[in-house]
Amino acid sequence: MNGKIMSIPNSDLPRIVIVGCGFAGLKFVNKINSTHYQIVLIDRNNYHTFQPLMYQVASSGLEPDSIVYPIRKTFSGKANFHFRMAEVESVNTTINLIQTNIGSVHYDHLVMATGATTNFFGIDSIEKYGFTMKSLRESLDLRSIIIQNFEEALSLPTAEDRQKYLNFVIVGGGATGVELAGALAELKKESLRKDYPDLDIDQMKIQIIEASDRVLKNMSEEASKSALNFLEKLGISVDLNTTVKDYDGNNAITSKENINTKTLIWTAGVKGAPVEGFQNATNRSNRVTTDEYHKIKNCDSSVYSIGDVASVESDNTKNGHPMLASVASQQGNHLATNFNLLAKNKEIKPFKYKDRGTMATIGKNKAVVDLSFIKFSGIIAWMVWMFLHLMLLVDFRNRVVVFINWSWSYFNSDKGLRLIISKVKRR
Repeated sequence: MNGKIMSIPNSDLPRIVIVGCGFAGLKFVNKINSTHYQIVLIDRNNYHTFQPLMYQVASSGLEPDSIVYPIRKTFSGKANFHFRMAEVESVNTTINLIQTNIGSVHYDHLVMATGATTNFFGIDSIEKYGFTMKSLRESLDLRSIIIQNFEEALSLPTAEDRQKYLNFVIVGGGATGVELAGALAELKKESLRKDYPDLDIDQMKIQIIEASDRVLKNMSEEASKSALNFLEKLGISVDLNTTVKDYDGNNAITSKENINTKTLIWTAGVKGAPVEGFQNATNRSNRVTTDEYHKIKNCDSSVYSIGDVASVESDNTKNGHPMLASVASQQGNHLATNFNLLAKNKEIKPFKYKDRGTMATIGKNKAVVDLSFIKFSGIIAWMVWMFLHLMLLVDFRNRVVVFINWSWSYFNSDKGLRLIISKVKRR
């Protein structure tokens, strides 16, 4: 164990340590009244990532700096706030101590907001050879692989040889899989044909493999039907009630057929990513179970969990809430509000999630929106999706950059970011 103590200024205020600056951690730090607490935020990166748009980085629609924002700049000027870029190795709740790769730090209250990681459901071969999008680095690697495929296909003599480089298999028909498939179809339609006139771009095949009986299973049947219709119009093949059993980097073995492909993209599942020390408090999805006040169950210390890593379980939510950015944001805001109430000796309130709707986009002018009072699809849904995502971006500069990129792509029918910055080696 590293015996070094993390350098944090001494304070008479109670210290709250937050691990993770995803949507939950970001909202918590934004909302907390730091005149009553010393705030220490720990994250492995020095930036916050707007994860809902990572698929656009992977599909050459946006550059990475469009969807990230520096943590230090985000909270510049916030009183009693300290950020440390570090990897949390373990937590000792008996003595209220966090061990990181740069030293240990004591806490009075701990908020774990470490998010989620990819769930491969025990299929080791897919974990080894497949591609994922749970981090900015993974999205950039996928972008490079997609373009590398076309560069490599150019050097091959026959259509049969090229096919495995031009087959893109996306496992998972949720929002991430559907949105990525739509983005790739638009890339094929509008850009790749111009970039690679020597290739038969019609040979490019985009295929979604979904284990359930419909895409966008967490949305209404109306949204699922509309999304499937949009996907098929874009030339995307959708195989429902189909599972992937194995993948060796060249062939994907499914319950219906074998697919020759160099690129299998796994979007089929996520699981909680708790830090060392909370394994006994997790459920089947590896999420830490909490009460309605976000306090970790069966833990005597003042330890809380919010966001994707947390499962708020009560009589009304026995399986927790969905792992969505909107849930994480509301949980971060709620826990901070409760801490602010405690500082004023006021009664805290239990968490109640407000479902404000779900949406997904499937290419230009194509989206589906489920609200509590209305469900709609098409170009209006697409415009609503774009506006809300622009407004949810952290910084005004990010909004302007993303808006300009989207406007350019819309009116010029071209995504101009097809760059291989660092060539990715296949395993």
